[in-house]
Amino acid sequence: MSSTLKIYILAILSFLVGTSEYVIAGILDKIAASTGVSLVTAGQLITVFSLAYAFGTPLVMVMTARMERKKLLLAAIGFFVLSNALAYVLPGIALLNASRILMGISAGVVVVVSMTIATKVARPGKEGSALAAVLMGFTASLIFGVPLGRIMATAYEWKAVFGVIAVLGLVAIVLIALLIPRTEGEEVVSLRKQLALLKQPKALTALSVTFFWIIGYSIFYSYITPFLLTAVGMSDGTLNTILFVIGIASLIGSRTGGYATDKWGLHRVLIAGLGLNGIALVLIAFGVHVPVLLIAMLILWSIAVWSLGPPQQLHVITIAPESTGVMLSLNSMVLQLAMAAGAGVGGLVVERISLSAITWIAAAAIVVAFGAVQLSRRMSSR
Repeated sequence: MSSTLKIYILAILSFLVGTSEYVIAGILDKIAASTGVSLVTAGQLITVFSLAYAFGTPLVMVMTARMERKKLLLAAIGFFVLSNALAYVLPGIALLNASRILMGISAGVVVVVSMTIATKVARPGKEGSALAAVLMGFTASLIFGVPLGRIMATAYEWKAVFGVIAVLGLVAIVLIALLIPRTEGEEVVSLRKQLALLKQPKALTALSVTFFWIIGYSIFYSYITPFLLTAVGMSDGTLNTILFVIGIASLIGSRTGGYATDKWGLHRVLIAGLGLNGIALVLIAFGVHVPVLLIAMLILWSIAVWSLGPPQQLHVITIAPESTGVMLSLNSMVLQLAMAAGAGVGGLVVERISLSAITWIAAAAIVVAFGAVQLSRRMSSR
């Protein structure tokens, strides 16, 4: 079997994991109505997943450092399937939260190990493309996974989404077992050494860009479904289309961000992307009753948000080029912590202010990220 097909299998696995993380935002209102809880309580399902991903994944990776990678991947997928099956069969929000903890940890391990294996099975000189293909699975989950999850939840029930993911996960186990070669474990940098980089002001400032950028994203995206249904008055059918369009825009943004970074440099792209991000969020607030403006700004917002991925990855690498792997690991941890924090802050805003206020608070977080980029730029120039 060609290395390309093996990498595509890993990318599809990444798609399943990404869908399990992001689909909650698309079906939040249905979960709240079904379980009899508020939108804010249901929104914490995002927080729980992200916290488990952020803290659980590094611990598991350190404890299983010497374990053969294919064996570890199969075990992680097994727990991922179990967590989705539990989400499908267990009643109540408390047990659903418990399944999300297991889902978050296992999903994080699946992604990390998939990227490791992808670099091993790729042809020499094609390791970067292999990583990009696996990460593209995550982007595809926004384009297809979230809107498809919404459609399924509307046609059947929201639990069916997790049932289907569990079944597809079982298929993935068979494919991985049959087609992916064994890959030996490797040394992993200890958590103490990883966290030691946070004592460096440059590293801390660079990672704070990720933190506040993703908080801004999570505050709005976690509650985008109730926002568009309630504050805007959008129909279910229109919402499904908008979620799909936003997903396509995220792919365009990611591609544009990579091209622009090569052409104009990471700091310029970060500044431009964050600026457009903030402007779009403010105009979304003003465009609630102006459909053309609202849709245009949602597309601009999604493009701007995801254009920041390539330059920010490069940003954290250039801060500590001798510790590339550690910086990327820390960046991933910070990203998930920010997802959790954003969902939590968004919940507080919805509960204590209003659903319409989430765009303004999200924009405020983007302003802080903008300031962090400027500070990091000055520190680098020194």
